[in-house]
Amino acid sequence: MRSALPRVRPLHKARSLSRGCGILLVVLLLVPACSREKDKKQAMPNTAPVLAAMAQQRDVPLELSDIGTVEAYSTVSIRAQVGGQLSRIHFREGQEVKTGDLLFTIDPRPFEAELRQAEATLAKDAAQMRHAREEERRYAELVKKGYVAQSQYEQVRANADALEAVVRADRAQVENAKLQLSYCFIHAPISGRTGSLLVNEGNLVRANDDRALVVIHQIEPVYVNFALPEKHLAEIKKHMASGKLAVRADIPQHAGKPVEGVLTFVDNAVDRATGTIRLKATFDNRERQLWPGQFVNVTLRLAVLSNMVTVPSPAVQTGQQGHFIYVIQPDMSVEARPVVAGTTYGGETVIEKGLGPNERVVIDGQIRLFPGAKVEIKGGEPAQATQGEEGSR
Repeated sequence: MRSALPRVRPLHKARSLSRGCGILLVVLLLVPACSREKDKKQAMPNTAPVLAAMAQQRDVPLELSDIGTVEAYSTVSIRAQVGGQLSRIHFREGQEVKTGDLLFTIDPRPFEAELRQAEATLAKDAAQMRHAREEERRYAELVKKGYVAQSQYEQVRANADALEAVVRADRAQVENAKLQLSYCFIHAPISGRTGSLLVNEGNLVRANDDRALVVIHQIEPVYVNFALPEKHLAEIKKHMASGKLAVRADIPQHAGKPVEGVLTFVDNAVDRATGTIRLKATFDNRERQLWPGQFVNVTLRLAVLSNMVTVPSPAVQTGQQGHFIYVIQPDMSVEARPVVAGTTYGGETVIEKGLGPNERVVIDGQIRLFPGAKVEIKGGEPAQATQGEEGSR
């Protein structure tokens, strides 16, 4: 037992020495790591780079937008009212015509013959009526003198009245024959542009046929149909009470300037299927930029908001308490300021409350910011100019 005790003490010393060496090794390893962490903290910048712009005060139009379709102001399908052979076409496809221009001629000869026959019948019956009236006058004198009976006079007078009625019927026949003859010459009922011809000279046409001879579209002026959400109806009616509302139509992929018109129609019911209200604007279309069936971008201007504070739309952030904007203070720190955001127009958002003009706001880089953070403006002036130009457009 005594001989085993000296062996235990050297083992205990060895273990203590091993633990001490391990601790020393850990300390030596931590010193470089702490040094590197310190170097990283010293290398991290104290300011966050951001883009900034100045809040501006300007007049902002209150507008609503939608995609609309162009509709002809008036459309007329030309059909024949009498049957016959189409003897002549007096226009070309796609030609502009005026009200009263002659478009088609249907062979009038059968109708001219019917008119002459009706006139001849009228002349014959009119001669018989005149003779009957002369007989009536003679019998009226004879009955006064007692030479003929009263019954004979009444019979002569009845015959004269019957012939007079026949003459009136003959005159109506003549008028009808003239009307049928006039239908042989088809005139344009409106001014507009003709479409494709659906018949050719020499074709037989039927009265009141379902197939039109040609369709005329009146495109000066012209309508533009569009629809807006039901929630805007009360606002539209309120501004319509103050006067006519301007409507702008922009033609996609068209370099020309927008076409200006006025709102002329609001539907009397909301579409239950879509929850929208149908509207219609009228455009003079003197330059013929709008064409029936065309799609256009429609902008309805309700009013112009005067002296409103605006900022580029990216400056407005949304938090748990609502909208806010990072405002840059003179010491280059930022303040998270709550605001009331209004309408957006041309990349600019109206700030109804919480911000004044000429205050500098952050428009990019907000993800690294917090209240009181220091910022460094990168390219602020070019960004401000760009946003200002976009808003003015």
